[in-house]
Amino acid sequence: MAALGAFLPIAAILALMLGARWAAGPAGLVGLAIAVPVAILGFGWRGPVEAGGLVPALIGIGAEASFTALTILWIVLPALLLHEVQMGSGATETLRRALARLSDDPRVAALLIAWFFALFVEGAAGFGTPVALAAPLLVAVGFAPVQAVSLALIGHAVGVSFGAVGTPVLPQLAATGLSPRALAGMTAGLHAVLGWAMALIVYRLASAAGGKAGLVAPAIAAAAFLLPFVAIAVLVGPELPTLGGALIGGLVFAAWVRRRGDAVGQAAPSRRALVMAALPYLLLLAAILATRLLPPLREALAERTVAWSLAGGFGGSIQPLSHPGTLLMLGLALALMLRGERLAVVTDAAGRAGRRVPAVLLALLAMLGLARLMVHAGLVDVLADGAAALVGPAWPLLAPGAGVLGTFVTGSATASNILLSDFQRATAEALGLPLLPLTAAQGVGAAIGNIICPHNIVAGAATVGLVGRDTARVLRMTMPAALLYTALAGALVAALIALGRFG
Repeated sequence: MAALGAFLPIAAILALMLGARWAAGPAGLVGLAIAVPVAILGFGWRGPVEAGGLVPALIGIGAEASFTALTILWIVLPALLLHEVQMGSGATETLRRALARLSDDPRVAALLIAWFFALFVEGAAGFGTPVALAAPLLVAVGFAPVQAVSLALIGHAVGVSFGAVGTPVLPQLAATGLSPRALAGMTAGLHAVLGWAMALIVYRLASAAGGKAGLVAPAIAAAAFLLPFVAIAVLVGPELPTLGGALIGGLVFAAWVRRRGDAVGQAAPSRRALVMAALPYLLLLAAILATRLLPPLREALAERTVAWSLAGGFGGSIQPLSHPGTLLMLGLALALMLRGERLAVVTDAAGRAGRRVPAVLLALLAMLGLARLMVHAGLVDVLADGAAALVGPAWPLLAPGAGVLGTFVTGSATASNILLSDFQRATAEALGLPLLPLTAAQGVGAAIGNIICPHNIVAGAATVGLVGRDTARVLRMTMPAALLYTALAGALVAALIALGRFG
């Protein structure tokens, strides 16, 4: 019974977002408004004694939520600005034309666009931009709109765990205290075992547009992305696996396609144009590699830490100089100078990016506020005890499904991880299960939830002119892939734990 009461704020968010089709921000605010009286009246929470009362405790929770929201927003804003500058300057179109001319085989084109290009955009920007960019291009090369949106959704999903330069991992690290490289390596390792299925599904779904389905091309595409993806996660951390894997893998796969002789007879962008178009991403790649792999630089930047704390156990910290958002902004600024970009392009892009920030900030504040309140008031522990009693040791089978549900509801892998990472941690503790694989399972599930998330489907469909029932057709095409991947992920995590790989 206590678990049902603790679940009430989340149930309200589910009802509002799924039933009433509210956005994540307003729904999160309602969930937060419900959670406060539930914690106070239902569970007798008055805040930590050290905080000095209920009001100081609520202020501490608000401070934690605001601080974390700003650290995440410092990635989102530069990522959105980069995306808008690339769109406004024509750099994105240059990159897309270069991809589209490599082959007239629709199956290969689908891998180039829905797999590599969408994954690259996911790693750089995230937040819905991969589907919005890839779906129209897929239509332009001959796919039906419903098929195009489905391909883009399925193709980019594996990379969402590290989308927008690793943004979804930040709340997981904050909630668990795990090593960034350990968590990145575990999450990437799960995708490395299962991600091949997504490349194959993209290829087979594209085969309906012409040609026979096969195994060679999707196997090469999967290997080209997943091998550097895992290596970067293990050696560098969570910022670059998707971006770097897509860049390296895309170049490898493009070279293989060229050797097949698939090139389309149309003018290609010059090499200089391609380099200039990709310059912000190349500079970002170099900056992150330098700050993660060069010990003297890494240690010097780590010394510049901003930390704060309040009585009652409230606090937070950030390393601003090595933060992904700082590196994003640095890479963009250098690229703009080297390209000699027009001021009008930058100011217009800043205006478009800025208009998207308030909705993102509201959603982050609401969801983070709810998550931190549920942690400090003990509601997450109550939910974890309920899950432990109901499911028991079989929880690893369902852990990825929790992540899927979180993204399905909130429309964001980052928001899913904000809501549920503490829950996964508490459940692991209640059942005596290892934290690392369950946290990774949450990250994998949150990524795959993007395939069936109504927000993503509607937004992607809008870019190719789909409305109404057509969006339901997209869901019918993507749902089997999501269910298959989620089930396989649960089985894999359960098997690894059963084999005693985590002590």
